[in-house]
Amino acid sequence: MGDHSVTVTDNNNHQSTVIEIYPLGSYYFGSKDPIAFRDETIADRVQRMKSNFSARGLRTSVQAVMLVELFKHPHLLLLQVRNAFFKLPGGRLRPGESDIDGLQRKLSRMLSVNEDETDHWEVGDCLGMWWRSDFETLLYPYLPPNLKVPKECTKLYVVKLPASRKFIVPKNLKLLAVPLCQVHENHKTYGPVISGVPQLLSKFSFNINY
Repeated sequence: MGDHSVTVTDNNNHQSTVIEIYPLGSYYFGSKDPIAFRDETIADRVQRMKSNFSARGLRTSVQAVMLVELFKHPHLLLLQVRNAFFKLPGGRLRPGESDIDGLQRKLSRMLSVNEDETDHWEVGDCLGMWWRSDFETLLYPYLPPNLKVPKECTKLYVVKLPASRKFIVPKNLKLLAVPLCQVHENHKTYGPVISGVPQLLSKFSFNINY
């Protein structure tokens, strides 16, 4: 198998970290039983967040940035919910759960046959952290110095995919490969977190394997 390698070196002769990317066609995609989603209004969701915050404090979520190759370009794997909005695979941590354990658990629940097989997800660098200052606002990529009690923290991690694997997706979700150039700064379609992923990936170089 040939490969196309790009190495980027900055003015201080520091090489950027390389992410290996493999063709979308080398992965298998199957389906499994749907997973339950709360059917709630925005007001219901805000009230639920307030109740959870009162009981548990800061909500911490972890999300996976996974890349594949298609048409010789890097594509980002996204979940589409109800044919409407997009999200990165992942979810909320349990109390006392580590970032890596929680992300591996969520990925297995959403994308594996067996939810208990969590160790085959290789979690890499943390790309960034997003903060919610109150229950109604969007997430922001910084924590204002005057914000003493944030309501939510979302952390993005690179998850390195092997050359081949099976993705088993709940029937009420779609797993889509979207070009990075389409996601970049497309807030209207993908929201602030996903549309900011290409910029967060700018410190990496991609080794695209064919």
